[in-house]
Amino acid sequence: MPKLYEYFGLIFLFYSQEHEPIHVHGKFQDKESKAEIVFENGKFKEIIIREVTGKKPLDAQNLRKFKKIVELYRDDIVRKWIDFFVYNIEISPERITKKI
Repeated sequence: MPKLYEYFGLIFLFYSQEHEPIHVHGKFQDKESKAEIVFENGKFKEIIIREVTGKKPLDAQNLRKFKKIVELYRDDIVRKWIDFFVYNIEISPERITKKI
């Protein structure tokens, strides 16, 4: 379960046995949501926020933070997805300390 980022207690991660579409999970305490990064014909189309089966979704404040970070770090998340799931490269977590 590679952790990508931590942003003031909000954790961004992949699960080790993930599947497409490219997506990242956001966890805060016992709540969790995921953001799918959708491409069409090789071009970015949209980010879709979804609930995670069996988990309470992120509260409104953390959901806004989650979506904003995914928007800002989209290309890095995609690069890390490819590194981890295609090339089997381990990911080092980053702490984001700048308020967004």
